[in-house]
Amino acid sequence: MVKAIVAGAAGRMGGRIINIIHETEGIELGGAFERPDSPHVGQDAGVVAGVGELGVQVEDSLEKVLDKGDVIIDFTFHEASLNHARVAAEAKKPMVIGTTGFTDDELKEVHSLAQGNFPLVQAYNMSTGINLLYKLVELTAKVLGQGYDIEIIEAHHRMKKDAPSGTAIKLLDVASNAMGWKKDECARFCREGLIGERPQQEIGVQTIRGGDIVGEHTVLFAGIGERIELTHRASSRDTFAKGAVRAALWVVDKSPGVYDMHDVLGLR
Repeated sequence: MVKAIVAGAAGRMGGRIINIIHETEGIELGGAFERPDSPHVGQDAGVVAGVGELGVQVEDSLEKVLDKGDVIIDFTFHEASLNHARVAAEAKKPMVIGTTGFTDDELKEVHSLAQGNFPLVQAYNMSTGINLLYKLVELTAKVLGQGYDIEIIEAHHRMKKDAPSGTAIKLLDVASNAMGWKKDECARFCREGLIGERPQQEIGVQTIRGGDIVGEHTVLFAGIGERIELTHRASSRDTFAKGAVRAALWVVDKSPGVYDMHDVLGLR
């Protein structure tokens, strides 16, 4: 039986992850923690998540629960996740990180910590459908080639802190790599005023924030006379939580290094 440690146990994603762990064979909640000022510290993590008492108390740091689990699942905040990765590296403890908003330097450090120290599944979106979308975007871009303009449109709830979403950035990576373009040169995150004719090598990334939208991503390939739209809509955070739990079960016996959901799902 795999024992999981859940970071941010009282948060929206933390609660759903605890629920999915409770419903999944082969894994159980071993530890849970929150930031020190959380009012849920000291409470039963199962009660906080709405599944009833599990006998696992919410602690105020990763260090206090590190020896209670086999793998850490972290969907918190980029600065916190980096600190958790530092602790995991010292303890050689496997991790699953679905946190978004990392700076380039932060993500580079997270990956560096994993190399040689612990196995890490790091992905901005752990939905099975989204990871299939990555493959479809790659294939579509390669088949259609230069004759189609590419736009990425993402929508999320009004509380999301980072923009564009990590998933949209990943889609930009996939599309630009498939086209053989440099991401930093082709990405267009905002249009306003007299912008002139669209450049040949450009990928637009548009952001929508509102209400309680869980997550929607569309990649539009617009040609002359036709367009193709590839869309994924998440109606529940459970799709991300299920992917995270699947990744946790997969990563516990892997060698140190950086993996993603394509590894977990066998899409390589």
